Amino acid sequence: MLRLLFFVLGIIILIIPEFLKVYYIMPFPGSQEDETIRLAYMLHNYIWVFRIIGIAMIAWPAWTFIRSGKIWTAWPTAVVIGLWLFVAYVTNFVMLADKLFLQPTHKEFVSVADNKISLKEVIIGVTIDGQSKAYPIEIIGYHHQVTDNFSGKPVMVTYCTVCRTGRVFSPVVDGVEDNFRLVGMDHYNAMFEDSRTRSWWRQVNGEAIVGELKGKHLEEIPSEQMSLSSWIAAHPDTKIMQRDEDFTERYDSLALYDEGKQKGRLEGTDSTPWQNKSWVIGVQTNDKAKAYDWIETLRTHVVNDTIGSMSIVVAIEPDNASFHVWQTAPDLKLTYDSAGLGLRDSHSNSLWNWQGKCVEGKLAGHQLTFQQAYQEYWHSWKTFRPHTTTYRVKSE
Repeated sequence: MLRLLFFVLGIIILIIPEFLKVYYIMPFPGSQEDETIRLAYMLHNYIWVFRIIGIAMIAWPAWTFIRSGKIWTAWPTAVVIGLWLFVAYVTNFVMLADKLFLQPTHKEFVSVADNKISLKEVIIGVTIDGQSKAYPIEIIGYHHQVTDNFSGKPVMVTYCTVCRTGRVFSPVVDGVEDNFRLVGMDHYNAMFEDSRTRSWWRQVNGEAIVGELKGKHLEEIPSEQMSLSSWIAAHPDTKIMQRDEDFTERYDSLALYDEGKQKGRLEGTDSTPWQNKSWVIGVQTNDKAKAYDWIETLRTHVVNDTIGSMSIVVAIEPDNASFHVWQTAPDLKLTYDSAGLGLRDSHSNSLWNWQGKCVEGKLAGHQLTFQQAYQEYWHSWKTFRPHTTTYRVKSE
């Protein structure tokens, strides 16, 4: 009886931590709502302790059960050990995030003339030292991250489809370039692990949340999200990332994602404002955050607002996919141009294009100041910025 008890407890110690190690950092039902990241990190780093204890507990009983030659003890023992080995294999070689979402095998960037990506595709655009590149969301959405460099400067372009948001970071920690791998997610946000200290970093803000580097932040690099056609209009010399043919089926699985027509619990879209899966445009200043519902903003295409003492304008282009946020002067109120050419200054009727530059009228030549902003699911924005305020359309 004692041997059986040891065997059962040992198997439990072997199987349950292996399962929880994956459960807590993958988007299983119920796994992402609670504050379990420290437990998940402990299991990830000390799973070997459970393995040693479990194997020590089952070794003697298993040997005696199998050696007895009795079918009713030998075979069940072998089956249960086989179950443990199967669970260990799945959780350590199949269900790992970086095994499910592989890095690109071939990274190809081409000019506009050689581009094969549809101009309607939504991209994350980056410009550094006058060099511009576009990263289609259908590509980085599958890979979750793509590493690149601009004239020797390393960048890590990330996208979390479950949060619906892209971020671009410098993968340099304490002056040393590091490599990051997708390790799972926390509160439905992609999470990366650095190769040197194995600390875990949130995609949504580049913060190390557990591990030796907890509290540190990756430097964020300014980026914009818009349709490829709008990006090319602003950056005609851009390079555009192309599909890696090894992952065609994976990219095709996100074909409906840009337009919000993807189905499913994780990547679907709510059709009414301010629901968990509704889109928002999120703006973060030094110590304040504000969210603008996508559906409500689309009704006018332009919102003039203030965040603290900062006057801003939030604008969505006629393609209903490209958006911008600029800092403005307090008395500069902009409205949507009826022809979709850009924005009109209500005081001087000057025309501002979709790059934030005044191209016609009294203020011609003036340039609005870029303000970093993101498209994101509402549930994600409010989770990671609980202090956020919201812009609500006033009832008429």
